[in-house]
Amino acid sequence: MAGPAPAAHQPSTRYGPALALLTTLFFMWGFISVINGTLLPHLRSVFELSYFQTGLIESVWFIGYLLASIPAAKLIERIGYQRALTTGLLVMTTGSLGMILAAYLISYPVTVASLFVVSCGIALLQVAANPYVAVIGPPETSEQRLTLVQAFNTTGDVLAVIFGKYLILGRTTAGTAAQGTQLTHAQRMADAHATELPYLIVAIVLGILAFLIARAKLPALGGATARVAAEARRTLSLFNHRNLILGCVGIALCVLAEIGVGSYFVNFVSQPSVANITQEHAATYLIFFWAGMMVGRFAAAALMRRIAPERVLAMFALLATAGSLVAVFVPGPAAMYGLIAVGLGISLMFPTIFALAIRGLGPLTEEGSGLLIMSIAGGALASLQGKIGDLYGLHWGFLVTAGCALYVLFYALWGSRPTEALPEERLRAPA
Repeated sequence: MAGPAPAAHQPSTRYGPALALLTTLFFMWGFISVINGTLLPHLRSVFELSYFQTGLIESVWFIGYLLASIPAAKLIERIGYQRALTTGLLVMTTGSLGMILAAYLISYPVTVASLFVVSCGIALLQVAANPYVAVIGPPETSEQRLTLVQAFNTTGDVLAVIFGKYLILGRTTAGTAAQGTQLTHAQRMADAHATELPYLIVAIVLGILAFLIARAKLPALGGATARVAAEARRTLSLFNHRNLILGCVGIALCVLAEIGVGSYFVNFVSQPSVANITQEHAATYLIFFWAGMMVGRFAAAALMRRIAPERVLAMFALLATAGSLVAVFVPGPAAMYGLIAVGLGISLMFPTIFALAIRGLGPLTEEGSGLLIMSIAGGALASLQGKIGDLYGLHWGFLVTAGCALYVLFYALWGSRPTEALPEERLRAPA
């Protein structure tokens, strides 16, 4: 007996407005995540942190993904996608207001706790929005669709660097001083207040988005929003799907690569042995890194119309590997340009791996998505890259980036092949 008509057969206008609204969410969580690229050098100066301690802040951020992702999947099951999205935005708003309090109190613990709250809100948004985009259209174009929407996520990344450059680093003594300048206690305390205005703006925008999502009319996903009955569920296992399990490792490593470059780019590039520029000036080049991410995703979405997603992923993984090795072994400005090339190389990794990993999961897609979002916690390992930087020099830490890219190459060539397909039509919205 034929099942419900798949969503892919519905008029595109049915989901167009919903996708447009969801694109703003992709934009905002990209924006907020990448503010950390300029926030971390700022916090390192204010609190006089080592690279390892700075990386620990990033680790706490990603622990939020680890702890919140599975509860997020259960919350979506209980209250539905739309209310879950609104809740995620409100959680992010609360964390952003906490950052204002942290700047006022000049408190390291409040800063870390507030960033953790923001990351939990983003995890909830990711668990809901990524599978939504992946399953509402034809299965054969899910990789292309998710890569395209993620390109707008990276647009937020680019604007976040500009935002942080002028409203954080550009308004502080540490951000505009030459590398190695020793700040007085009074200067560091004055710098600490620079994050009040940026996070006030962020909190207001998030509050407005929460209101819009709550009032919007988002289409239901039918079977995708409900779990399989308990008796039937006993015969199904996520661990029977090689593409999912290896995809979780791929997500963890591609996020680690992205965060490792984004977090240490400003400090690395401003070194005398690389570009010998101020942190504020280095943030200008960080814009090119995230711009490469954005351009790469748009380009990848176009390439996937003619070339299999796995092959496109393999080509980009090779580029990321090469750029990382240039940063490690070639001194001077060339190392900086190598890292910028890494941005282009890792651009499509997250959305493409995500779509390949949930391919064939059928009614397990919701749980698989939660597992993949939980894997974003791999970014917490960026603190280990910082430890390598403290001991041996920041450039050696980018060997970690090269290793991550090589694993993605393996996944593209072999690991992404689905092993056990389940009925896709059980995911789809009814006609």
